[in-house]
Amino acid sequence: MAPSSPHRRLSLFALAVCGLAAAAAVVAFVKGAWLVGIVWVLMAGLSSNMAWYYVRRDRLARASAQVNGE
Repeated sequence: MAPSSPHRRLSLFALAVCGLAAAAAVVAFVKGAWLVGIVWVLMAGLSSNMAWYYVRRDRLARASAQVNGE
């Protein structure tokens, strides 16, 4: 198994934050705190985009290393 790259670790951390933010949004909406729930939904969306960004960046880095023979 190849060593884990920083991009892969960052994408996993962002994915964990996304899941936790989504759970926090559900809790906030159940408790009736709509404004706080909306903030958590926005945080989940941001962290989801960050996760996809780092996954894509890791794939591009691996493809570039493979082409360059590194």
